[in-house]
Amino acid sequence: MIQKNRKGYFGEYGGSFVPEALQVRLDELEEAYEEAKKDPSFSNEFITVLKEYVGRPSALTECKNISRHFGGGRLFLKREDLNHTGAHKINNALGQALLARRMGKNELIAETGAGMHGTASATVAALMGMKCTVYMGAVDVARQAPNVARMKVLGTEIVAVQDGQKTLKEAVDAALKAFAEQPDTFYLLGSAVGPHPYPTMVRDFQSIIGKEARSQFLEREQKLPDYAIACVGGGSNAIGLFSGFLDDSEVKIIGVEPAGKGLATGEHAATLSVGQPNIIHGFKSYVLSKENGEPAEVYSISAGLDYPGVGPEHAYLKDIGRVDYKSVTDEEAIDAFKLLSNKEGIIPALESSHALAYAFKLLPALAKDQTVLVNLSGRGDKDMDTVLPLLV
Repeated sequence: MIQKNRKGYFGEYGGSFVPEALQVRLDELEEAYEEAKKDPSFSNEFITVLKEYVGRPSALTECKNISRHFGGGRLFLKREDLNHTGAHKINNALGQALLARRMGKNELIAETGAGMHGTASATVAALMGMKCTVYMGAVDVARQAPNVARMKVLGTEIVAVQDGQKTLKEAVDAALKAFAEQPDTFYLLGSAVGPHPYPTMVRDFQSIIGKEARSQFLEREQKLPDYAIACVGGGSNAIGLFSGFLDDSEVKIIGVEPAGKGLATGEHAATLSVGQPNIIHGFKSYVLSKENGEPAEVYSISAGLDYPGVGPEHAYLKDIGRVDYKSVTDEEAIDAFKLLSNKEGIIPALESSHALAYAFKLLPALAKDQTVLVNLSGRGDKDMDTVLPLLV
């Protein structure tokens, strides 16, 4: 069993490195969450809403055409793209919104990169009659127009952040600042990053992915998969899937980061592949940093993966060798996007396409009875404006 060695830490990673005013808010959040976890009515409502509103359990789909194409192992997808709102983000958003309501908070703050967490936050705010403000980098507002439109239709205010690279890091900066300054709000953080208790809380709400996948695979195949693979930006979909298999030593677990235009170019966001331990957004993890220690500028064709840090549990899992972290380029992700769409009629998110790209490298070398499970974290309709000019 993977254990935290002290409160809020995974090995040496995690913690809470924030101003005192913000720490007061985090302590309040931690206390409320610990109480909620002990209350069966809270978990029962969470599971009920996931079933009746989100449509869980999400499907386990075998991609027989892909397997025939490569002539090696068998590919299975955990279909988070079929959830209401089209991605895994709704799992965590619902859990945190239920906690916010329990705490008497009626206004949500969220950050978003690709817009899937923003859409999920806007959705749960509408469901629960809450006000919602989403902070999104101005670059991401431009390249994720479909999700921006959805958020507006759902009644959410979008703040286009103009600082720095105008992407996910700056959106998190702005959301944390607003949370610290507005005591009546609840910060619905979308990934397994940030100061304690967020990495643990997000992992817990996303663990439904791994629990379902493990049970579904055993029921279908009477064994566990040989490989479990997910893309990694901040790391919420990945830790959700991985949590179901960490204690199964026979399952090889692989996280796939964005190599962008190539690791040698410097234009990437492969934090665990290239980064070093540092502090970012109030927690310690691997970080891509400049020489002065500040977070470096990062790049990925995928708006949901271009973050210079990574969840602290992933950093710990890398260090102890339980998870192997790889990276694939933009070009490889685009090729995987196209291949899954053409062979299976399933259009994946660009984020998920990174995990698929690594799986496609793996499949030809496997025996026909070996199995690969990929978490398809979201659907790709949001990425059409990015992908269509490249599909030549």
